[in-house]
Amino acid sequence: MSGSRQDNLAQLLKPAVEGLGFELVGIEYMPMGKHSVLRIYIDSPEGISVDDCSRVSHQVSGVLEVEEPIKSAYTLEVSSPGIDRPLFNLEQFEQFVGSKVKLKLYHAIDGKRKIVGQIDSVEGENINISSDDSDTQFQLQIDDIDKANIIADF
Repeated sequence: MSGSRQDNLAQLLKPAVEGLGFELVGIEYMPMGKHSVLRIYIDSPEGISVDDCSRVSHQVSGVLEVEEPIKSAYTLEVSSPGIDRPLFNLEQFEQFVGSKVKLKLYHAIDGKRKIVGQIDSVEGENINISSDDSDTQFQLQIDDIDKANIIADF
C-alpha cells in the first residue's frame, strides 16, 4: 500500500491534480507487462464527474509524458473513490474511524491475510481494527496493509 513507487508517483502528480481543484486520494500501480494499469483516485466536496476525470487525465498525462516515471506501456485510469473507497494513508484511516473496512494484508497476522472489521482508532502509527468474525482486536501499521476499502453501510 505505501510502496515507494506509488509514493513517488503521488508526489509527482499531486500538484497537477490539486491545481485543478481536486484531492488526490491515492494511486494504484499494477505492473502487468504491456497490460499495466496506473489508477488515480480523485475526489472533491462536490463529487466527481466524467468530465472531471477527463480533465485530470489530460493534465496528468502531460506530467507523465515529460517526467516518464514509468518506462513501460500502461493504461491510465482516473476515477472517483466510489462507495467502496480505498484508503491509502493514516490520515484517511483517521477520517473514517468508526467505519467498516475490508483489509488485505501483505503477511498473515494471527493466521489471517484478510480482515473485515471496524476502524476503532488511529494512535500514532497504529491502526486499531475490531474484527467482525471474531472478538479479535488487530493493531496494524500502514505498511502491513496491501489494500484497504471502506464497506458501504446501507
